[in-house]
Amino acid sequence: MTSQKTNLFTLLGDYPVTRALKSGELRSDLVGFTYADIKVANTGFKPLVREQKFDLSELAIVTYLQAKTYNKPYVLMPAVVVARGQHHTIAYNPERGPLTASDLAGKRVGVRAYTVTTGVWVRGILKEQYGVDLGKVKWVTFEDPHLAEYTDPAFVERAPAGKNIAQMLLDGELDAAIVGDKLPDPRLKHLIPDHEAASKAWADKHGYTINHLMVIRNELSRTRPDLVREVFRLLKESHDAAVRAGDKNAATLQFGLEPNRRSLETIIDLTFDQKLISRRFSVDELFDETTRGLS
Repeated sequence: MTSQKTNLFTLLGDYPVTRALKSGELRSDLVGFTYADIKVANTGFKPLVREQKFDLSELAIVTYLQAKTYNKPYVLMPAVVVARGQHHTIAYNPERGPLTASDLAGKRVGVRAYTVTTGVWVRGILKEQYGVDLGKVKWVTFEDPHLAEYTDPAFVERAPAGKNIAQMLLDGELDAAIVGDKLPDPRLKHLIPDHEAASKAWADKHGYTINHLMVIRNELSRTRPDLVREVFRLLKESHDAAVRAGDKNAATLQFGLEPNRRSLETIIDLTFDQKLISRRFSVDELFDETTRGLS
């Protein structure tokens, strides 16, 4: 086994859980990192899955499930770097009249892309907790899927070029929209007013709602398990530093397969049920012999 230091071209966002690693506070004699100059990590997901641009990367879990479907050369690591409740991410414009989550049948709902992980979580939540028939909602998108091989279903409509999701909500061209972590305009309101309680109820039943985990090249995992274990150690130590610093979100993020199994089972089910993948993977097959044993 070689002890030569290996440098990995890495896509990793700036979060409390990555700060100790990215700042250089944590170092290794075995592995180094060259970080891609990409400020918002999800803008690097398309070159990851289409061009295999990075050795190591964070990746949205639904994008990974689709990447596995199309045999992209990456394997999942049980290291979560982004997770949050999802109930607060869907908004409406109260100036256009009252609206509840149960009222969405026949409505036009915007989402950045049909395949984004937040969209998959929210659609699953709407179906289970609020009885929404997802097939009766008109989904309006603004971007292509990350995977070039995937085509949006026929019931998904593309917004006209140049349109903005928040402005379409304000103008009444959309009835609701999945807008992300923060409301983009003060005139908008959360569609689910009791979103914190609803999010807790979901997590109690299904596990927490994961967004991004780490992936690494299959070949690296196969030939350099020592390197993969070292990467995992560094990620975990960086996460632990954020927990010690009092970051509440960091404390919810889990490392290792078993603590994440229930959440992964849920997102696999939702992704399959929404026809984004062709078969329902088992949790274990998302990992290989090396990454399955990381804990």
